[in-house]
Amino acid sequence: MPKSILLKVITAGEGGVGKTTLLYRYIEGRFLADTRMTIGVEFFLKELKIGGRKILLQVWDFGGQDHFRPLLKNYARGARGALLLFDLTRISSLQKIDQWVNICREENPEIPIIFLGTKLDLEDEITVDDSYALKFKEDFNFFEYLKISSKTGENVNKAFELLARKLVETL
Repeated sequence: MPKSILLKVITAGEGGVGKTTLLYRYIEGRFLADTRMTIGVEFFLKELKIGGRKILLQVWDFGGQDHFRPLLKNYARGARGALLLFDLTRISSLQKIDQWVNICREENPEIPIIFLGTKLDLEDEITVDDSYALKFKEDFNFFEYLKISSKTGENVNKAFELLARKLVETL
């Protein structure tokens, strides 16, 4: 039986944008309404098949608070891809995107990043429109932009599958 290919992926973004909630939805298939603040870093594992190859995604969940940032560049080492999240209902969650990009790309300036707008299910509260988000995609050369909902599951699997496919292409 062929051995799984281990791919390290990081999730980044401001505190409260939904990184941990996204990971619980993706890994365990359930929505957690009350997650606790991630202290530093946690990681999750998920096995999948891409193009007939067994992939083991090692997904690192970075705490979003400012005081964790100096540590995160060390944890980002060896990452093959990243999911950079912002909250569609909170435009302020986009203010420090450049810092998150620097954390993700310090070791590898070409690391593929998917830009994810979270909390799509809160339709009446969305304040970030697509044209504004797409400007960030263009400015920072993200390879994809998706809007997701960890509550409903919309586009959650798609985000990870797109990233995994992109990473398998580079093997």
